[in-house]
Amino acid sequence: MYRTLACAMSLSRFFAVLTLVFGFTLPAAAAEKPNVVIFLADDLGYGDLGCYGHPRIKTPNLDTFAKEGVRLTQCYAASAVCSPSRSAILTGRTPHRNGVYTWIAEGSEVHLRTSEITLPKLLKEAGYATCHVGKWHLNGKFNDPAQPQPGDHGYEHWMATQNNAGPSHKNPANFVRNGKAVGKLDGFSAPLVADEAIDWLKTKRDKSKPFFLAVWAHEPHLPIETDPQFQKPYADLDEDVRQHHGNVSQLDHAFGKLMKALDEQKLTDTTFVFFTSDNGPEGDGLKNRTRGSTGGLRGRKRAMYEGGIRVPGIARWPGHIKPSTTADGPVVGTDLFPTVLGICGVKPPADRVIDGTDVLPLLTGKVATVDRKVPLYWRLNMAPNNLHIAMREGDWKILSAQDFSKIELYNLKADPKEATELSAKEPELLAALTKRLKDLNAEVEKEGPDWWKRLSPNGGNPVKKK
Repeated sequence: MYRTLACAMSLSRFFAVLTLVFGFTLPAAAAEKPNVVIFLADDLGYGDLGCYGHPRIKTPNLDTFAKEGVRLTQCYAASAVCSPSRSAILTGRTPHRNGVYTWIAEGSEVHLRTSEITLPKLLKEAGYATCHVGKWHLNGKFNDPAQPQPGDHGYEHWMATQNNAGPSHKNPANFVRNGKAVGKLDGFSAPLVADEAIDWLKTKRDKSKPFFLAVWAHEPHLPIETDPQFQKPYADLDEDVRQHHGNVSQLDHAFGKLMKALDEQKLTDTTFVFFTSDNGPEGDGLKNRTRGSTGGLRGRKRAMYEGGIRVPGIARWPGHIKPSTTADGPVVGTDLFPTVLGICGVKPPADRVIDGTDVLPLLTGKVATVDRKVPLYWRLNMAPNNLHIAMREGDWKILSAQDFSKIELYNLKADPKEATELSAKEPELLAALTKRLKDLNAEVEKEGPDWWKRLSPNGGNPVKKK
């Protein structure tokens, strides 16, 4: 009977009849798959947005976006520098494990290997259209067959730079689109990147498929150049501050353009969007154009303290994530891999350790925090203060030198600014966390490639023989 009915009417009407008559519903696997956008800022500090408390920087689009979804108060990058954070988003694996252990200098041996299974690759295999626009920074030999390029990691369409926009955000000339140099572009980086993403959405993607879109902006990373229109609100400030603050507003404008395009194409309600940053702000915040804010947290880019790794994080998925909410449980960049796969109904690989955890229950308000098989873990050999490794379990965070000769302990719930070091007052807890950290660190070292032993931590440049 079912087959006869189906032949007589459209499939959608057939299932509608079954629903009305028998209470039959489509299985979850047959439901429409959501689209996904991951928008990543570069060197944006925890306190750089209006919705995170900045007293001057104007970010109206991101402030509105936060009201439309959930704002995370404890969102972390997976590293205190750029390349490792990006590798973790795509693999769900902590950077020393996946091999991208530091920022990648041009020409470096370090790269995201094809042995790593990436988010776009899995989604492409599951029927998604895939696109990457903006900064790449996951290989040293960019647009060179000697190393994998964005297309080798699952992106059908890509327009990217190896690292920073060059010579600056203004009129960049170093973009490559699908293996071919683009040449000089007129305009400013983030809006240009957004325009490429919008053009792909409108004219290039296969609209019969759901899509995965990565938009990795350069702003507000150096060398900063800002469209004069975005500097006007800061006319009373000196040029360096005006350029930086305007650069964040320029980023906000680009994000707003992309969100407007989703609205115009009636994609907003079916699209999960996550906005975050790759690490904390550059410099000391007091000179040049490196005026990013940590929101009062200790440390900055490269540091294992909160200011180096805690970043903005905002998610929107209409009908699933409640508007105007906040989530206080910790979320880290590696979590995006299992979370997006879960949203899209794709199983993660079972043949390797996935450090991230599906945090959708936290984003939707069903839980206050998520249980983790692997604690939050960071490592950066070039980190300052002789503190190269950090781990967080619950409210406790332990920081250590690479050789464990120096260790610090903080309770982040009571002391998010890490002002009071507690190792002397908590000897038993310190001993337990130190053992856990040593074991985890050894496990990560054993699995990942040993580039970090042979190459300088400063960008993967070969160590000079003395």
